[in-house]
Amino acid sequence: MSQTILVTGASGGFGRLTVATLLARGHRVIATLRDPQGRNAAHARSLADAGAIVVEMDVSNDASVEAGIAAALERTGGRLDAVVNNAGVGVYGVQECFTSADWQRLFDINVFGVARVNRTALPHLRARGGGLLVHVSSLLGRVVMPFYGPYNASKWALEALAENYRIELAPLGIDCAIVEPGGYNTEFSGNLMHPGDPARADAYGDFGKQPEAALKGFLAWVAATPAQNPQRVADAIADLVDLPAGQRPFRTEVDFLGMAEAIRPYNEHLETVHRGLFGNMRLGALLDRNPAHKESAP
Repeated sequence: MSQTILVTGASGGFGRLTVATLLARGHRVIATLRDPQGRNAAHARSLADAGAIVVEMDVSNDASVEAGIAAALERTGGRLDAVVNNAGVGVYGVQECFTSADWQRLFDINVFGVARVNRTALPHLRARGGGLLVHVSSLLGRVVMPFYGPYNASKWALEALAENYRIELAPLGIDCAIVEPGGYNTEFSGNLMHPGDPARADAYGDFGKQPEAALKGFLAWVAATPAQNPQRVADAIADLVDLPAGQRPFRTEVDFLGMAEAIRPYNEHLETVHRGLFGNMRLGALLDRNPAHKESAP
């Protein structure tokens, strides 16, 4: 059944692929991006030509989010069935080198941006008696790796935000899901935030000089692994949309480099812990709205 889905951060990477995949499956898609009349004009034209409803939205700005969702609802006759929170930014560098302004910018997009979009969209989902929130997180929202520190922290925060939405929205019939990709070669990798105070890395000696070479090595590994195709992340998101309400897995790992196999038991154990705690409090039914998790396909 065709649904109306809003996708944030639709100008590139997973966002653009998700829009195209949802359109191909017969859904109506609202593609949001910043500055569609300016620097992202070519992306906006491409999305519109593909059949998407293009709306300007900067997830780091309250007024922009509110205006964007209002514009989307006006163009869809008030219909909104699902939100895919894809907009995000990555970082790379020695953690101490990131300034407080760097941290604020990162969290304003990766965490507060999601909260803004969900808070603005939820009254409309509640009014129609159901819906779906998808949160594009990362396997780095489950474990830490050197040189990703602020990004790790933002995605761990996003995971907690989504965990709480899962529980609190269950009585309202609204599904909540997390998609956890590994590393992929997309525009995301080319637009990483770098530290505002790189000179701090000098105090780390040779270790402080490693980030650039380490990133190049990782991206080469990804490029040499054909299975690590970003289309598979878009497919996983579209699969969630297409599943019946109440049957969507809460977590979906999408990775073919070996990280998912290492992290999946952690996710499964956390689900067991939550079910034990909530069961003791006689709140276990709140976890039943979404099954625990789905493995990425081989």
